[in-house]
Amino acid sequence: MIGIYGGTFDPVHFGHLRPALDVLQVLQLDQIRFIPCGLPPHRQPPLAAAKQRAQMLQLAIANQPQFVFDDRELTRSGKSYMVDTLHSLQQEFAATDLCLIVGIDAFNEFDSWKDWQSIVNTTRLVVAHRPNYPVHEQCWKPALSDYVERHRHTDATQFRAGTAPAVFFCPVTQLEISSTRIRELCSTGLDAAYLLPASVIDYIRQHKLYS
Repeated sequence: MIGIYGGTFDPVHFGHLRPALDVLQVLQLDQIRFIPCGLPPHRQPPLAAAKQRAQMLQLAIANQPQFVFDDRELTRSGKSYMVDTLHSLQQEFAATDLCLIVGIDAFNEFDSWKDWQSIVNTTRLVVAHRPNYPVHEQCWKPALSDYVERHRHTDATQFRAGTAPAVFFCPVTQLEISSTRIRELCSTGLDAAYLLPASVIDYIRQHKLYS
């Protein structure tokens, strides 16, 4: 099974990488494909250029062979909708199961994504959340609540063995790190050490990003 993990990664940091490793290990995935967003449909454009975000991400995952860089959203024109990305991946990996990895905050608003019901009907969903932290079911609209009620798996093995639609809430190491905070530190000349890989910090300094 291949995990799909999207984001702007502006810049990538340990708050992205450690939860991804947790999901990889809990579900025994073959790989996780990190897909930097080209043009986000729900937020402001990234500050770093697409090429820079791609290079930072490749530096960050260079020592983890099961983390794979995927640039399909960066090379595709128009807004980066996950439904289009998944369609492309399903064509490329027709013989392999896919699961989409999202954080709990993104999942709480998942029914605002373009063609979200098409996504959950064709791709298994993994929701990464803080251990022992309540899942805010009261945030969900009826259609999303119904999807969870009917298709939630609590056992990782059963989730792997099943087919879409299916959703698995995976406890992960939640680090209080944000790309926004890292950019703020860089803009004021403060050190962002221990929040992201040293190779990415060196790249940011070399290219004077976020200053």
